[in-house]
Amino acid sequence: MKKVVFSIILASIGILALIHIAYDPPLPNLSELKLKQEFAIKPTSSVDHKLFEELQKDFDSPQEVTEACIACHNQRHKEVIASSHWNWERISYVEGRGIASMGKSNVLNNYCIGASSNEQSCAACHIGFGMTNNRFDFDNARNVDCMVCHDNSEEYHKGSAMAGYPDRSVNLTSVAQSVGRPQRMNCGACHFYSGGGNNVKHGDLEEALLSTTRDVDVHMAANGMNMTCVDCHSAENHNIKGKLYSVSSSDENRLTCDHCHTSTPHMDHNLDLHTARVACQTCHIPTYAKVNPTKMEWRWSDAGRMEEGKPFHETDSSGVETYMSIKGSFRWETNVKPDYYWFNGHATHYVLGDQVDSIPVQINHLFGSATDNRSKIYPVKVHRGDQIYDPETNMLIQPKLWAAEEGDSAYWKDFDWNLAAEAGMKRVGLHYSGTYEFVNTEMYWPVNHMVAPKEDALSCEECHQRKNSRLAGLNDFYMPGRDSHAGLDLIGRLLIIAALAGVILHGMGRVVAAIKNKEIESEEINTNYHQ
Repeated sequence: MKKVVFSIILASIGILALIHIAYDPPLPNLSELKLKQEFAIKPTSSVDHKLFEELQKDFDSPQEVTEACIACHNQRHKEVIASSHWNWERISYVEGRGIASMGKSNVLNNYCIGASSNEQSCAACHIGFGMTNNRFDFDNARNVDCMVCHDNSEEYHKGSAMAGYPDRSVNLTSVAQSVGRPQRMNCGACHFYSGGGNNVKHGDLEEALLSTTRDVDVHMAANGMNMTCVDCHSAENHNIKGKLYSVSSSDENRLTCDHCHTSTPHMDHNLDLHTARVACQTCHIPTYAKVNPTKMEWRWSDAGRMEEGKPFHETDSSGVETYMSIKGSFRWETNVKPDYYWFNGHATHYVLGDQVDSIPVQINHLFGSATDNRSKIYPVKVHRGDQIYDPETNMLIQPKLWAAEEGDSAYWKDFDWNLAAEAGMKRVGLHYSGTYEFVNTEMYWPVNHMVAPKEDALSCEECHQRKNSRLAGLNDFYMPGRDSHAGLDLIGRLLIIAALAGVILHGMGRVVAAIKNKEIESEEINTNYHQ
């Protein structure tokens, strides 16, 4: 018994020794460690704005704060005035259009449809003051809002439908003395709440990111890198890196993961090969809207219902609005699996006056294909809905939605689509036939945030499988494990048949050889016996 126990212990020690000798520990990812070290050190300002005499006074208007800023930061206002955050448009080459200007001034969406004729309300997300209509002076430096991006007190906020002016409760002196590097709330005030509420539009940008954990976003997690928006979306001369493809068209000034992580971040050759045609986000953002739901569908055709002659709204068990008389019905989702599309960085959009050429109308279109070597597979949120349309002119309609009071043709006050369509199209200089319908539309939002920890990234099997592949919708290329190919399948079958035939023939050969050997041995025995 002792010998048996000793033998087992000795064998176990031998196996452990072999495992130790054979084990090849992974090399440390030095690039990743360098990035973690770099962003662990948070920038701090060496300037205390409370000590500036120019800011130690009561300000009668936000323009006076801007003048005080420009007095020291001279010429910075020119950089802001040249930016797309200020102009709400970019001039670039657009496939199928040539050189064109696109932005909030002329591009529609399938949320609140468009800013034109609704400027006083939409200006709550403009970095300026006094945008009441389409005659806003984009050259007036006094109307640049420095505070909206640089307030670090978190006291500053724009007033509702106040043409971009701060809420009357804001203490301008306190805010002016508390400016600094933009923080998450500076960006989130618009990008988290665009479309009328938290996480309505993007799905991957919402207030949960103000203080979150690694399972929601590894970059912005308080228990992780704790990065802010401008750590990635840095700026030179107020030209901020990155593009929002709901309004942007060109492949310029883009921000991609490999700006920091390089195109070979995995310490694994097979995984790094994927980065040539698969965006990092595709594997590393398995779901979006992880905390709060995002709007997936908006039906304007349902708007206008009343209760006892008055507008109303309905909410679901989570508290999000599923119906509003002024906007229609909504469908929300959380922990959403993205759709996947080829994307080469270029896009086009429905511009006011365009003819509708297909239904559902693609409000924006992401260019790319498997045959385009510039394209990669990206995760995308697809927002579907319907919106007002003129069947006679074959154009989407820009309605007038907002007004301060009833009687100004705005739908949110008068609930008359005909009046709203007539007033809105007149404002943008387009003909309205007097007839309207509702047409189905789709809008595409590439997903870039809410990056999961690497251990939660997609497994190979989630794409490389015959059924329920995440990439089942992309059928313009061959994917091993997912697709069948007649030629390859035939070759595979022939190889299997050949292998089986080889095994059978080899076995038969061994049997025949054994029989012959036995016959030879018998003959030798008989011969020896007779001798």
